Amino acid sequence: MTSPQQFLLPDVGEGLTEAEILAWSVRPGDVVEVNQIIVEVETAKAAVELPSPYAGVVSALHAEVGDLLPVGRPLITIDTDASGEAASGEPDGGAVQQPDAEQPALLVGYGPQGTGNGRRRRRPANPAQPQRADSVEASAPEPAATRPAAKPPVRKLAKDLGVDLTTVAPTGPGNTITREDIHEAARGASPQTAPTPALDAPRTSETRVPIRGVRKHTAAAMVASAFTAPHVTEFIAVDVTATMRLRELVAGRREFRDLRVTPLLFFARAFLIALAKTPEANSSWDEAAQEIVLKHYVNLGVAAATDRGLVVPNIKGADRMPLLELAQALADLTATARAGRTSPQGMTGGTVTLTNVGVFGVDTGTPILNPGEAAILAVGAVRRMPWVVQDDDGNERIEPRWGTQLALSFDHRLMDGRQGSELLAHTAQILHEPGLAML
Repeated sequence: MTSPQQFLLPDVGEGLTEAEILAWSVRPGDVVEVNQIIVEVETAKAAVELPSPYAGVVSALHAEVGDLLPVGRPLITIDTDASGEAASGEPDGGAVQQPDAEQPALLVGYGPQGTGNGRRRRRPANPAQPQRADSVEASAPEPAATRPAAKPPVRKLAKDLGVDLTTVAPTGPGNTITREDIHEAARGASPQTAPTPALDAPRTSETRVPIRGVRKHTAAAMVASAFTAPHVTEFIAVDVTATMRLRELVAGRREFRDLRVTPLLFFARAFLIALAKTPEANSSWDEAAQEIVLKHYVNLGVAAATDRGLVVPNIKGADRMPLLELAQALADLTATARAGRTSPQGMTGGTVTLTNVGVFGVDTGTPILNPGEAAILAVGAVRRMPWVVQDDDGNERIEPRWGTQLALSFDHRLMDGRQGSELLAHTAQILHEPGLAML
């Protein structure tokens, strides 16, 4: 007697409603163990690998690669019969059990939340892909195909260029497919097999890219923020020569030698110190309760540009971290974000945000608030520039200094002009003279 179990798509983040199927790691007929990775999905915030909550034989996949599945809809059916015999497409009588009848404790936090209205297709299924198990007649399962190893950004690039990953020869570590492999495969398309366009055929002058994943989430969040919170942006130019000297001293210390000590570390530290004197900047507006929520902790968001789009992971409890711990947290956050492996939990719960537009050579900008936050600080490029310097006798001279520009956007419902100006000025003062942090 078989015992089929359905695993519903869980809410892997905070209030996420859907996820796109990126890649299946199993096929009908495969034997799986508890906590074995069975599928990779992309939510609005991150690419996530989901483990199996059951041990048994896969009897049905309820979505194809490219499908957009609502949270709470069936994802996979696993026959938990201990015999390990391949499922035949139709369970041995009896109704398929839902996961809430038997949810393993090993997967705490993966429980489904609510149900959706149905599955939406994002793109036509690849004809070369195996058909869904629940849409074909019962038959003996095919042997599992080897899944090409590639990171989500590489898979996205392959989709955009129309490259089949199964035809690409991997050259990366551990036989993984790299971006260079994808570009090489795209360039290596045989010209003899490509159709020859007619001489009078119109040239393609535009490309349409589906709005999905991180881009879709970012667009919705920025529109909601821009048209909900009344933004004010202020700017200040700062002589950060003393901070740059401090950076050199810190980078030379033994405990920091394995870390990349960048100016951003000191901008973050100065901002965190200044926030302590302007608590309104670390608050949120509760429209439903008509209350201002003052946070007594700082989860510092750091905007990161990735191949999948802009993400804003945050460092939990950043205000309580000494400089070394903050440096390690920044390094980990950046590496994880660039690899596309930031967890959904890592991108929720932020209270204020820091964005480094200077890394692109930009001097300043007008940053848009992360939804639910009161302030965001943009840091411009740090450059050598002529600066008017005054000595103790009041004499002025021009000399080359390290300078940058800061831009602070804040929610005018939560902060008035005085509070916003004080926060920006205090941050600049600490960067100009780091010794002020001792006060």
